[in-house]
Amino acid sequence: MLFEYDSPDIFDVIRSLDFGPLKASFTPYRLEFVRPSRTSRGVMNYRDVWILKVWEKENPEVFGLGECAPLPGLSIETPKRIEDALIDVCHRPNEYLNWLSGGLDQAPSVNFALEQALIDLHKGGKRLLFPSKFTLGHEQITINGLIWMGNPQYMIDQINEKIHAGFRCIKMKIGGISFTDELKILQELRDTFGYDEIELRLDANGAFTWDEALEKLEELAPLNIHSIEQPIKAGQWEDMADLCRVSPIPIALDEELIGETERYSKQELLESIMPSYIILKPSLLGGFQHTAEWIELAEELNIGWWITSALESNIGLNAIAQWTFTLQNPMPQGLGTGQLFKNNVDSPLFVQQDSLMFDPDKTWDLSNIA
Repeated sequence: MLFEYDSPDIFDVIRSLDFGPLKASFTPYRLEFVRPSRTSRGVMNYRDVWILKVWEKENPEVFGLGECAPLPGLSIETPKRIEDALIDVCHRPNEYLNWLSGGLDQAPSVNFALEQALIDLHKGGKRLLFPSKFTLGHEQITINGLIWMGNPQYMIDQINEKIHAGFRCIKMKIGGISFTDELKILQELRDTFGYDEIELRLDANGAFTWDEALEKLEELAPLNIHSIEQPIKAGQWEDMADLCRVSPIPIALDEELIGETERYSKQELLESIMPSYIILKPSLLGGFQHTAEWIELAEELNIGWWITSALESNIGLNAIAQWTFTLQNPMPQGLGTGQLFKNNVDSPLFVQQDSLMFDPDKTWDLSNIA
C-alpha cells in the first residue's frame, strides 16, 4: 500500500468525511522572491498564489487551508479561470464531491487547494494533514539542492553553497546561458566530485530543439548525469519516445504530464513515451489523487518517479511534504523551495543539510493570509 493513513485513495478519504454546512473564502497572496529567479521561460520577481479557507458554519474558529499555486506559462489555467473556479467553490463548498469528481479538471491547482483544505479541516485545522514520524520531527525527507539559472559565477556559487550545506543531490537548471558555459560548470563539478559523491540531475525545461537534443545529451553523458528533465518541449510524443529510446542519459518527463486528467490518457502517454522517470508536481497535476494515479501507472510500467513542489508558499509545501513522506520513496525529492521568498508564511518546516524537516514545537503565523 502506498500510504500510511486510513486509505490509499484520497478521494475515498474525502468521500468518507462528514461535515456540517460549510463556508469558504479565498485570499490572493503575492510571494516576493529574495532574488529574481530565472528559468528557460523567463525571470520571475514574484509569483501569485491563492489561499483557500474552508470551515464549518457553526465552528468558524477551526478551518482548513489549501494553496492554489499555478505557474504562468506552465499551468493550463489563467488567473481569471482560477478566480472564477474559486468563486464557484466558495459559493457551494458543500458540493466538494462534485468539484473533486471532475468539476475542477480545468482548474487543477484549485482542485488541489480544495483537497488540502478539506483534509486539513477534517484533521482539526492544525495544518497536520498526514500525521507521521515526519510531523513528529522524528524523521526527515531527503531533498535535492536546486541550482537556478544565472551567469556562470552565480551558478558555481550556488553549487558550492549547496555542497557546503551538505547536499548530495544537485539539480541544475540548464538552457538559460550558453551550453558551452553550462558544460564547463558541470565538468568542473564532476572533476571535483565523483558520481558516488554527488548525484547530478539536470532540468532543461524543454530548452533543446529536436535536431540538437541527442548531440547535447551525448556531450553530457560522460559526466555521469542521473537524469535530465524534459530535454525537448512537451507535446512531441513521438519525438520524445524516440529520444528516450536512444538517449545515453535517462530522461524524465515533467511538463509533459500537465493537463492530462483522465486515467486512460495518463496511461497512453506513459506507454507511448516510456521515460525512465516522471517528475510529479501535485499543484500542477490536480492534487493528491491525480498524482497518486500517475504513481500507480508508473510503477506498473517500472518507471521511476519523485515528487517536486512548484514554488508554493509554505502552506502548499507543507501539504505536499507531509503526503510525500507517507509514500516512502527513498530518492531525493524536490521539496526545498520554501526559502526562496522574502514573505513566506512562517511554518514548522525547515531545511537542515540535505533534508526537509518539521519542528512540531513551532507554530504557524497565518496573520497575512487567514
